[in-house]
Amino acid sequence: MHTPHEELQAKAVELLAKLGGAAPTPKERAVLPPQEMPSQDPRVRRGNMNEVATGYTPEMARLEAMRCLQCKNAPCMKGCPVGIDIPGFLKAAAEGRFDDALATIREASILPAICGRVCPQETQCQKTCTLGKMLKDVGKSVAIGRVERFVADREMASGATAQPVVKPATGRRVAVIGSGPASITVAADVAREGHAVTLYEAFHKPGGVLVYGIPEFRLPKKIVAGEIDKLREMGVEIIPNFVVGRTRKLRDLLGEDGFDAVFIGTGAGLPKFMDIPGENLVGVFSANEYLTRSNLMKAYDGENAHTPILRAEKVAVLGGGNVAMDAARTALRLGAREVHLIYRRTLAEMPARAEEVAHAREEGVIFHLLENAVKILGDENGCVNAIECLRYELGAPDASGRRSPVAIQGSEFTFGVDTVIVAIGNDSNPLLTHTTPGLKTDRHGHILVDENCKTSLDRVYAGGDIVLGAATVILAMGEGRRAAAAINKRLAE
Repeated sequence: MHTPHEELQAKAVELLAKLGGAAPTPKERAVLPPQEMPSQDPRVRRGNMNEVATGYTPEMARLEAMRCLQCKNAPCMKGCPVGIDIPGFLKAAAEGRFDDALATIREASILPAICGRVCPQETQCQKTCTLGKMLKDVGKSVAIGRVERFVADREMASGATAQPVVKPATGRRVAVIGSGPASITVAADVAREGHAVTLYEAFHKPGGVLVYGIPEFRLPKKIVAGEIDKLREMGVEIIPNFVVGRTRKLRDLLGEDGFDAVFIGTGAGLPKFMDIPGENLVGVFSANEYLTRSNLMKAYDGENAHTPILRAEKVAVLGGGNVAMDAARTALRLGAREVHLIYRRTLAEMPARAEEVAHAREEGVIFHLLENAVKILGDENGCVNAIECLRYELGAPDASGRRSPVAIQGSEFTFGVDTVIVAIGNDSNPLLTHTTPGLKTDRHGHILVDENCKTSLDRVYAGGDIVLGAATVILAMGEGRRAAAAINKRLAE
């Protein structure tokens, strides 16, 4: 009896054989079936931290790439924040030239294995895909991210990772604060030009949200570690446990320490709460803390890690974004018998990726839609024992275009839980801005920058979530590329 994975592979091999090695015609491309991504059985994966999707085979990757219509106007590229030559890399992949495909991607992106996994392609490059529009279903667009992931993983598996070319040393020095996607991009692009880069990270491990925020089952940490190692190979110095604004002031980096430019990529790591009664009870976590304990500090590995984390039976997760999905699915893997996700709108308005929502539901997360928490209840010891919610209906659209939830008076109800995880977003940590006079921010604490990512301070640039608010990996990388280009131009003067 064949496993689902073997059946998908057999179908791909059979279809490639029928094509006989010839390039499909445009009509044939349009009717090639989308290649489903093999993955772990939901009943199995909810009990482990291994990656959910197991990845394409070479045959699957070629067939999916063949679906690209090779449009001359390449609308997919307009949807890519870093401007990858998508038709170019898909053409190479369709012909089995996987090394060439990856080389094309790397001209614009240094994190293909990461972006292929966690970027919301369905709202970016795949949203504008001509094939998806022809078929009137973005879910049937070319799976650009999956092919990107395959060619990146293939190179990693071979052990022959290409190293970016670094120009001769210029004698100029750049400090990068933070080590998330924007900072990694800046460090790589600036180091390529021959400038000496020092990257400062507040935690004991570099990687930012890639290591503390995104769970192992979505993004294996060995992949992030591999990308960080590439920075070191390029000559980037990485200093952990260094909090700029506390260990050292930003102005000291420019003055006493002699850096020629500074990039701020500290992200948005200050958790928001709902300001409802009971949020100070034992058993209430921000998603930020919960995921950091599990992801960065390996709390899920009880035999080898000594990080404390509450082992819950019944968990309520408040929110509807990707972080809420990550927290809910992590709670299952940490042994929770029931996980309830509470969101005050419907699935149609939910900001989380459709794939993450589908995976959460497959794994058994119980969705409470058009409901919201109004009070967290505790026992005589100050520990969570229940949550009170209110039911909602949708009214007129709000400023974002989503229909506003309207409370149904008198619809309160209560159910028992022992843990509550608040996943309604993050704000910017004010430490650096408060300790840096003259660094201008908006009312939300986001650093204000111009079109070149330059801040109000000379020689200081910023990008990623500290500028955009909580955004995506690829958007942060796009900011990083713009900032690096501006820094390199400034240092070349």
